[in-house]
Amino acid sequence: MLSTFPRQLLASIALSALAAGCGTADKLANVGQQPALNAIQDPTTTPGYRPVQMPMPEPVQAHYNPNSLWQSGSRAFFKDQRASQVGDILTVVVTIDDEAEFENDTERSRSDTSSAGVGGALGTAIDTIFMPASTAASDLANVNSSSNFEGSGKVDRTETLQTTVAAVVTQVLPNGNLVIEGRQEIRVNFEVRELIVAGIVRPEDITANNRIASEQIAEARIGYGGRGQITDVQQPRVGNQVLDILLPF
Repeated sequence: MLSTFPRQLLASIALSALAAGCGTADKLANVGQQPALNAIQDPTTTPGYRPVQMPMPEPVQAHYNPNSLWQSGSRAFFKDQRASQVGDILTVVVTIDDEAEFENDTERSRSDTSSAGVGGALGTAIDTIFMPASTAASDLANVNSSSNFEGSGKVDRTETLQTTVAAVVTQVLPNGNLVIEGRQEIRVNFEVRELIVAGIVRPEDITANNRIASEQIAEARIGYGGRGQITDVQQPRVGNQVLDILLPF
C-alpha cells in the first residue's frame, strides 16, 4: 500500500504531464509560426483587475470667481495638454540602473566537556559492589561535545534598462493622482518582447511634454520579459520544475 507522499508525488506528476500535454499540443499547432501578439484591450476588463484604493486627504470645496478669466483648479492660463483624465495618454521614461554587491562571512564554533563521578567511602562501596573491573565510580560519566559552523555568501548584481512606453490613465483618485497602465509588445523574428508599466503618478510630476520618469511612479510595477523560441529553450521542462519543487533531496 502506497504511503501519502508517493501518492501525492504521482498525482502531481500526472497533473503536470496533463498540463504539459496541453501546452505541447498548442506548441505543435504553432510550429513554424511567429508568436501571436495580444489584442489591444481595456485594462479594466482583464481578469483580476481591481481598482486602486489609497489613503486620501479630506476633500476641499471648490470655489469660483465670477467674471474671472482664470479657471478654478487650472495649473496654467491656457488649456493644459498633459494627461489628467481617464483615457488620456502619457509617456513613461523607464530608466533602471541598479547595481548591488554584498558579501557576508560567518564562522561559529563551540566546545563543551562535562564529567561526573562519586568518590570517598561511597565511591569505594560502589566500586566494590556495582562497578565492573578496571572501572571506578569517580569516573562514572564523561560528556564531550563540539560544533563548528562556517558559511559565506556573495551577491553581485547589475541591471540596466532604458526605454519609453506610452501608458493610459485608467483611474483618477479622489486627491487627483492618476493610476496609469501601459503595455508594449515588440516581435522580432520568432521572439516577442513585452514591457508592462503600472503605478500611481502625481499630475505635478508630469512634464510639459507629457512625460514622466519611472522613478516618480508610486507603487510602480515594471515588467520586462519575452516569449517565443529563445525564451522556451531557456526554461527547464515542466517535469523538471515539478520535481525540483516536490523532491525533498
